[in-house]
Amino acid sequence: MATGRTHRPATRSRGIPEATVARLPLYLRALTALSERSVPTVSSEELAAAAGVNSAKLRKDFSYLGSYGTRGVGYDVEYLVYQISRELGLTQDWPVVIVGIGNLGAALAGYGGFASRGFRVAALIDADPAMTGKPVAGIPVQHSDDLEKIIEEDGVSIGVIATPAGVAQQVCDRLVAAGVTSILNFAPTVLSVPDGVDVRKVDLSIELQILAFHEQRKAGEESNAEAEAEAEAETAAAAVAPPAPRGTTGGAGRKGPDGDVPAVMPA
Repeated sequence: MATGRTHRPATRSRGIPEATVARLPLYLRALTALSERSVPTVSSEELAAAAGVNSAKLRKDFSYLGSYGTRGVGYDVEYLVYQISRELGLTQDWPVVIVGIGNLGAALAGYGGFASRGFRVAALIDADPAMTGKPVAGIPVQHSDDLEKIIEEDGVSIGVIATPAGVAQQVCDRLVAAGVTSILNFAPTVLSVPDGVDVRKVDLSIELQILAFHEQRKAGEESNAEAEAEAEAETAAAAVAPPAPRGTTGGAGRKGPDGDVPAVMPA
């Protein structure tokens, strides 16, 4: 099987937009689930719903891959799995190093989804001498002093940074200098990299903050809806209230030739 250092995905050279590239993993995940259930074909509407996009956007995305499906039949699931996997570079072997084997790094090392999606954890690296040689997820941790040597020997082109923020840039610089051209950053900081190096940032705290914003907005909308409902109820109650009896609007009544006369006569 080819290694990641000698092959690169062809998406950029073929002019596939970055937004489409970002959605390809969503389609692949949905298609893989269909494949596991032995579903042979899927319509654009069904696949779009499974991936969480609209069908028009899905068809546009697939047009960049040269796949339009068959009218009345849909898309061949197995073929699309292969086609998208190829575009994403997942038909190759991508050696990955994880730097920073704390709680998060150890969890990433044990993630079973790497191997099933074309990624091989080649090494686990940590600066703590006490961690050296300790097996994590069946892989012995190596000291950060050997970072460059490990990258060269294993042909690594993808690095995962799971270190504290204070050392993340230093680790990033060493990875880039050693030949790593793609970095997945879990450290809570923004990394500076030269042209030709891709960085994807994963910040769980930011995602939680965004969710908190939406929760707060929904709570505010519910409060406003309750206030509006109460106001409408009060308005409706006032509209159906019975009129006050004649002659009781204030002041004593007085007699006229035809009986009781209201204290206030209409104009």
